[in-house]
Amino acid sequence: MGKKAWVVSADMGYGHQRAAYPLKDVAYDRIVNANSDKALSEKEKRIWAKTRLYYEFVSNVNDIPYIGPLIFKIYYYFQDITPFYPLRDESNPSFSAKYLHRRIRKGFCRSLINHLKEKELPLITTFFIPAIAANYYNFKKIYCVVTDTDINRIWVPKNPKKSNITYLAPCSSAYKRLLSYGVPHNKIIITGFPLPKENIGGKHSPITRKALARRIINLDPKKKFIGHHEESLNRELGKYFDRKKKPGPLTITFTVGGAGAQKKLGVKLIKRFKNKLINEKIRIYLVAGTRIDLKQFFLEKTKLFGLSSALGKSLFIICELSKKDYFSKFNEILNETDILWTKPSELSFYSALGIPIVMTPPLGSHEYRNKRWLLDIGAGIEQEETTHFSEWLEDLLEEGFLARKAWLGYLNAPRMGTYNIERVLFSDNK
Repeated sequence: MGKKAWVVSADMGYGHQRAAYPLKDVAYDRIVNANSDKALSEKEKRIWAKTRLYYEFVSNVNDIPYIGPLIFKIYYYFQDITPFYPLRDESNPSFSAKYLHRRIRKGFCRSLINHLKEKELPLITTFFIPAIAANYYNFKKIYCVVTDTDINRIWVPKNPKKSNITYLAPCSSAYKRLLSYGVPHNKIIITGFPLPKENIGGKHSPITRKALARRIINLDPKKKFIGHHEESLNRELGKYFDRKKKPGPLTITFTVGGAGAQKKLGVKLIKRFKNKLINEKIRIYLVAGTRIDLKQFFLEKTKLFGLSSALGKSLFIICELSKKDYFSKFNEILNETDILWTKPSELSFYSALGIPIVMTPPLGSHEYRNKRWLLDIGAGIEQEETTHFSEWLEDLLEEGFLARKAWLGYLNAPRMGTYNIERVLFSDNK
């Protein structure tokens, strides 16, 4: 059976479960969802359900006239991340951190903890609440995967210097932020974000390199980027790269987050590319995740725009009944994706697969920090005004600009997070 650990996530959007999915090989029995697993008490499930409903409401609240933006600002005030500079000591617990500690002390997460106590294994979680609860109940081997480039103080216990939590950071900015929150340096390891093995293929990233070699051709039809970097491309991509290969239809994957806040942008996207979809000059995957209502919404708009004939040919609506099936299907289509169009969520780290990220407007402080990180490493670009999508994209392709973004993501973003995390997890548990 091999070495196993408790792998714990949370059903709050897709981000935390997406981070846990690549760790399924080491999960004992199953990936445990901290807010919906069968081991939880009904009372605990109800508490979590209210929290999730509120999260989804706030994520879509900007559509409500007048009061919507105000509600959004109030919610994200408590989620806010302080400016990174000037560097300073931020180890004192915030109001939110103190509140969470009180909730745990009064029994929040107790049924989850009781379940995890049934077998003594290392615990790795992609959400901060199970980590802090396990620390309160004195678990010895706790690993917490940080799922953004920067995080709120609530991720860290009241007294971080006495904590048993080892944080697995995706990048240096998260590492530095954890230090400022008082986490000892020996309790932070930069591993990279856990990316799917089916998009990497092992030590030398053969699947990533093969997909990138095909993608570069599609993103640079005039060979402007290739002409300047052919030697580097040949050296890095080897047998997979052939500059003489003809481009295929450009493939865009547009994702809607778990709260559904980006669905209207997806509709505008297919509307602007209607003619190219009908002529099969472009392919678009609209990713509805596990939201049947979003699938139906997209189907209705597809019919309204006269695009029914494109379904299954150049236009695809991705929707699965379970998160597991959704992640599996999503990872499959990533290998044929040329552009990932998404908010700067945890999917920002997927730029490491050599996929350029076109960013929709961010939601919350952590996504603003992810956006900044993508721009800093050169792997992402903010979307243009919706009325100009088609012309804008043509210009980007004409100049090989997105090919450059793909290449910089491949070079600059960490890719081996899953493998690094597995090594860390069992390095002292032989």
